Amino acid sequence: MNKAYKDDVTVQQCWDDLTASRDAFLIDVRTMAEWNFVGFPLAPDSAQEPIFMEWQSFPTMSVNPAFAERVAATVRERGGSESSRLYFLCRSGARSMASAAALTAAGFQNAFNILDGFEGPADEEGHRGRVAGWKAAGLSWVQK
Repeated sequence: MNKAYKDDVTVQQCWDDLTASRDAFLIDVRTMAEWNFVGFPLAPDSAQEPIFMEWQSFPTMSVNPAFAERVAATVRERGGSESSRLYFLCRSGARSMASAAALTAAGFQNAFNILDGFEGPADEEGHRGRVAGWKAAGLSWVQK
């Protein structure tokens, strides 16, 4: 099956590339409510700061019509280009696929979906953040 974006990567593959390259960008596409109540990822010390841009806005969950334009502008402002590696993160990996496809359609050649997202799937007790994803992998994050 052909993807509408470059590829899927694990959270560890994303972290490793962010650590190794200033031309890699983490883009968290969850909602402001998720950032405020669930937490948000921190980048490796040597990396670009994450870009926080809602793909959909809570509570209506309507798609942000300016998403691709705003992400592209932010990447360029930070020294990136259409060949930069863009890593898209959502809760569990669905919105990040759509947002990676949107940036690919906007001319970015290296847009990646981060598998399992920030929280991953629910465990047997219905809790997220324990089975897979950014939090479960023990990567840096904060909750305020």
